[in-house]
Amino acid sequence: MRRSLRSTLTVLALVGTGALAGCAAPSPADPGPSTSSPSAAPSPTPTPQDAADWAAERVAAMTVEEKAASVMMMHAPGTEPGAMRALLDEGIAGVILMGDNMPGDEASLAALTAELQVDPEAATLVGIDQEGGIVSRIDWDPAPAPWVLRDQPVEAAGDAFAARAAALAASGVNLNFGIVADVTSDPASFIFDRVLGTDPQAAGDRVAAAVDGERGMVASTVKHFPGHGAAPGDSHVSVPSASLSLDEWRAGPALPFAAAIEAEVELVMTGHLAYPSVDAAPASLSPEWHRILREELGFDGVVVTDDMLMLQHNGLAEYADPGENAVRALAAGGDLLLYVLPADPSEFGISVDGLAGSVAEAVASGRIPEARLDEAATRVLELRRELASTDSE
Repeated sequence: MRRSLRSTLTVLALVGTGALAGCAAPSPADPGPSTSSPSAAPSPTPTPQDAADWAAERVAAMTVEEKAASVMMMHAPGTEPGAMRALLDEGIAGVILMGDNMPGDEASLAALTAELQVDPEAATLVGIDQEGGIVSRIDWDPAPAPWVLRDQPVEAAGDAFAARAAALAASGVNLNFGIVADVTSDPASFIFDRVLGTDPQAAGDRVAAAVDGERGMVASTVKHFPGHGAAPGDSHVSVPSASLSLDEWRAGPALPFAAAIEAEVELVMTGHLAYPSVDAAPASLSPEWHRILREELGFDGVVVTDDMLMLQHNGLAEYADPGENAVRALAAGGDLLLYVLPADPSEFGISVDGLAGSVAEAVASGRIPEARLDEAATRVLELRRELASTDSE
């Protein structure tokens, strides 16, 4: 993806002045050969600027509702492609594969993912949480778990995530939500077994190596920004709160994210967790955290939310309306909204049309400037275009 990243010296300067983490739980799966189809009329591989221009032109031709649908990524249970294809037919950007989507072998998963590639010009985002260890979807991941890697040399993390990405790419998965940039040394933390380092520097070194390892095989995501390790509690069932000040965050939990951005990570996942000294709202709904991510850390890729249903699972009244949650996430600066849906999404009041309608109403009322929605839709389409180009090489 096209980058205008700051140099290493700039990031180090931010650290010196004090300026400087996904989804659900475990279950296995399986990868095979890449199956997305090249364009019927072959053309030269687009340059990054070509991809950006192409995406902007395509977004300009969309209705507001189409743009809103294009910034959603969803899960549908089961190992048959029909339900996932139905969601894609509604215009969403892609699907996230969970444990219940995993067929019995690698070849079957490759066949499933092949059925999801419906647009030769823009790859369907096929994402997965493959961290290794306790959060695994495929059971033939050859790489060690994070808690093993943090006790090995930094290079081992790069090798592990290269092997992991190769296994995913072989099955048609093109996006991994698998690199945990959170930091904690507390064995009681629910995320302790998933972190790549127990101090910010060690975590940052291994996170950057993991991003480098995945490069060219899958798009990489680091999570859960701005850092779950400092926020006790599990964001699957609550909105954890961190007691750190902004300067304390810059000197600690920020470092692995800064390292990942310097390594040109394609996506950053925001967490449903709060740092009240910065913003009382969860980071996924916080304009200030999105500003910090863009302006202070220099990230210009795709910002993806953690599973949006987690906000409803916590039982707080202010997050009970999925349409309102979607509006707040996009208005704050998110680009891609992630939904791990049950068999009956209406259980949580969710449909593509319903969410797109809420976003369209917010655009009409001015709550979301249309330029903000265009920006999100363009970033997501640019990523999809580049992944399609990679597949056709």
